[in-house]
Amino acid sequence: MSAKSVPVLPSPKTSNIAQQANFSIPPLVGAGLEELTAWVYNQGQPAYRGKQLHEWIYQKGVRSLSDISVFPKQWRAEVAEIPIGRSNIHYRSVASDGTVKYLLQLADNQIIECVGIPAEKRLTVCVSTQVGCPMACDFCATGKEGYKRNLARHEIVDQVLTVQEDFQQRVSHVVFMGMGEPLLNTDHVIGAIKSLNQDVGIGQRNLTVSTVGIRDRIRSFAQHQLQVTLAVSLHAPNQALREQLIPSARSYPIEDLLAECREYVKMTGRRVSFEYILLAGVNDLPEHALELTRHLRGFQSHVNLIPYNPITEADYKRPNQNRIQAFVKVLKQQQIAVSVRYSRGLEADAACGQLRVKKVPSSES
Repeated sequence: MSAKSVPVLPSPKTSNIAQQANFSIPPLVGAGLEELTAWVYNQGQPAYRGKQLHEWIYQKGVRSLSDISVFPKQWRAEVAEIPIGRSNIHYRSVASDGTVKYLLQLADNQIIECVGIPAEKRLTVCVSTQVGCPMACDFCATGKEGYKRNLARHEIVDQVLTVQEDFQQRVSHVVFMGMGEPLLNTDHVIGAIKSLNQDVGIGQRNLTVSTVGIRDRIRSFAQHQLQVTLAVSLHAPNQALREQLIPSARSYPIEDLLAECREYVKMTGRRVSFEYILLAGVNDLPEHALELTRHLRGFQSHVNLIPYNPITEADYKRPNQNRIQAFVKVLKQQQIAVSVRYSRGLEADAACGQLRVKKVPSSES
């Protein structure tokens, strides 16, 4: 019997995977080694090609199965039209600080944004989890343009692969702070987290998931016992002001939100990061800071103050340095852990709160 005719028998584990996995339809991006092994086996290929496929997707960033040179030529031709699940860069803009904003075109021609943020010895990607956003926060450009749909697991992971490929540098950190509310797309977000960790090789502690707060979703998220950082967009120290800024807060009082956050800390042993956008004359006064400390005293938490990044759709202003430092001083005096985060990519509309659904004429692509 020639070497070519010797059958390659799968291991019992691989055979079991092949029987159980319903993975006949790609996209393949976001799938783990076992899923990819099941897929190639169901395609009539030896199980070891799953490891090859995994390497070419996550380490080499391949965009077409026909480009995987270690695969047999005939099989490559047969599967050439099967989508791996990569998007196309529709538009790319670079800020003076090196931050790059990408408009990515998905398979259904929807456009999403992600941002690559380089720094010394690290590269962070801000990923979107939805096309648009249903939360309609008053200071955020994304919410001004409405909501289209959730992103699938592969569409989230692809954003990281795209930035990694474009920068020719390994991504070290990922923040789920782009377009959309991650906890309204929990299944795909958790799937993406596991893929970014296990397949792309990014430590869970280098992943941050941001939420405006959806009733019972933080508790549910905690049950997965992930080691990611949870960032809660608070933005106000009381219910009335929070309702003014965040419409969804009307059905989720701040006291209930904070109670659920405390439960998250108990369940996971992980502190909560509170995001607080400073809006001049709205929520940045010393009395606001003092009111905030009353909620957070004794809380295993950290406050990220974010000076407002302007958008054309809203009239809010960024507070001056004196006002920002006065706010910080109050928090520190009350023993509240705090830092000020100045967003990167401001002039490229790539900063926090500036991402929006936007089509660019093909001549600019």
